[in-house]
Amino acid sequence: MNEVFRCGFVTLLGRPNVGKSTLINALLGHKLSITSRRPQTTRHRILGIKNNPDNQLIFVDTPGVHAVHKREINAVLNRTAQTSIEGVDLIALVISAKGWTPADEVPLKWVKDHACPSVLIINKIDRLSRKSALLPLIEESNAMAEFANIIPVSATRGTNMDILEKQIISLMPASPAGFPPDQLTDRSERFMAAEYIREQLFNQLGQELPYSTAVQIDSFEREKKILRIGAVIMVERPGQKGIVIGKQGERLKQIGSQARRSLEAYFDSKVYLELWVKLKQDWTDSAQALRLLGYIEDI
Repeated sequence: MNEVFRCGFVTLLGRPNVGKSTLINALLGHKLSITSRRPQTTRHRILGIKNNPDNQLIFVDTPGVHAVHKREINAVLNRTAQTSIEGVDLIALVISAKGWTPADEVPLKWVKDHACPSVLIINKIDRLSRKSALLPLIEESNAMAEFANIIPVSATRGTNMDILEKQIISLMPASPAGFPPDQLTDRSERFMAAEYIREQLFNQLGQELPYSTAVQIDSFEREKKILRIGAVIMVERPGQKGIVIGKQGERLKQIGSQARRSLEAYFDSKVYLELWVKLKQDWTDSAQALRLLGYIEDI
């Protein structure tokens, strides 16, 4: 007798910097979502599709939830995260093993107000100096909401990731696959190219500057043995342009070099990458600019 095929959507939700994108990459078994050591690297809702013989798991990566909206982009990212829990089969709330913080209250409230089943993922347990601190945190978390399960994991080290996946599968409905077996994401190649370039802005620029940058793909052309990509890096202050370019263009070259390596690994192709830097004044606080740059979308 054949086992029932299961398929469902799982939204990963949480405040910035709890490791949601790293978790999705670990669950998928390959890199999809960009990551950095800084909070709020993820700005878009991204689907990652995991195909197994008897199930298909569709993970929804979301921006970190902000308690305070300092600029229009923060409000937009919160709306993106909140709408990403509508119509899914499971919400996976992610917190850090360091414990609950006031910043966790907003996503927790969304979970409690939603009828959808939920699990709690306690991530970064590898950073606990005392493993004995985990049990009190689990007991405290049990009183927070009616979670179907609480799973402590380390996404970077792979600890308990197999247990987490089995638990998720058990909570998925019996359903045929929602996507073809060879599809890995709902996002276009142009979108992914912009993301991998933006990742290098977070990795190589100063503390605050990456949050003022965006990437637009101007050209994306496949030839027989090479993929040619032209991209524009947007900044919102005149002085930021020079910082991104660097002395004699060295920083921009470094950003381009590292981004090209990531792009070649993702597309499995030789990549020729051209980058330009342009000023778009105060784009992070403009609804019109955010829409043009793809941050406001119909979900």
